[in-house]
Amino acid sequence: MTITVLDTYPAMREILHAPREQRAALLKDMLEPAAGMYRYFPGEVDLVAMHGMGSGFPLDRDEQRCLEALAALHDADAWGRIERALERAVAVQLAATPGIAVPDLTVLIVLGDPGDDHFMGPALGMTANGSVTGYLYLNFWPYPENLARLEATAVHELNHNLRYAPGGVVWNPATVTVGEQVVSEGLADAFARRLYGDELGYARLGVPHLHDDAVFDKVLSGLDVTGMQNFAAWVHGDATALRYGGTPVGLPTGAGYAAGNRLVDAYLAATGQTAAQALLADSREVIDTALRSL
Repeated sequence: MTITVLDTYPAMREILHAPREQRAALLKDMLEPAAGMYRYFPGEVDLVAMHGMGSGFPLDRDEQRCLEALAALHDADAWGRIERALERAVAVQLAATPGIAVPDLTVLIVLGDPGDDHFMGPALGMTANGSVTGYLYLNFWPYPENLARLEATAVHELNHNLRYAPGGVVWNPATVTVGEQVVSEGLADAFARRLYGDELGYARLGVPHLHDDAVFDKVLSGLDVTGMQNFAAWVHGDATALRYGGTPVGLPTGAGYAAGNRLVDAYLAATGQTAAQALLADSREVIDTALRSL
């Protein structure tokens, strides 16, 4: 397999320095090599609009602030660190599960939007997606905590990518359960923690609620809810649900991540497996085994 980390740094610098009327076309060119991540969307996808919806850097303001943040990502060697982390993680995963399919991987790194209050606040300056086979999307604002976690964030998303690769767990948007999403977040965090330790490996969103029994019990009550459109509140929390037009359920930001870590840790302890060995574990089995031991 081949890992291609797109060198988006010079393209983003060019966009931010260009006249505003030219920026959308330049951004579209930058995003085109990763357009396959939207292959399941109906019709032709507007890549520039999707960039904005995903809290990508703005095209009409905050140029200097974005240029300074982009320089911080570059100075932190974000592109090189992420590429090396993914190569290491693939090797660790293949050692544990040599028979899995590992697709060629295209990695898109973008700078986030400093004017997006949800992104900079509840989302802690980071959004990412590794659910579409062959693609990772990583959007950062260079908060020090995010720069420290570049590697862990990338391998978390890689874990999702490999779990849902051909021959792995099937993801049907209409029938998939909250339980599957919650378990997948726990498995991805467990894998990142195996490589980078608890301090860096936990997704920051879930850390405040790791030991909150009320949050855990509330997430458990929604594990059988189906359909991706319902996941934002149960996994990411009410603030994210409201941001994207969903219905709140009474959960704080990152609740599903916290619950997923507790479930997966209990499952791994009960079975003696490592996170890498449990890559393709059935989510129902993870949940049932975990709850028997908690």
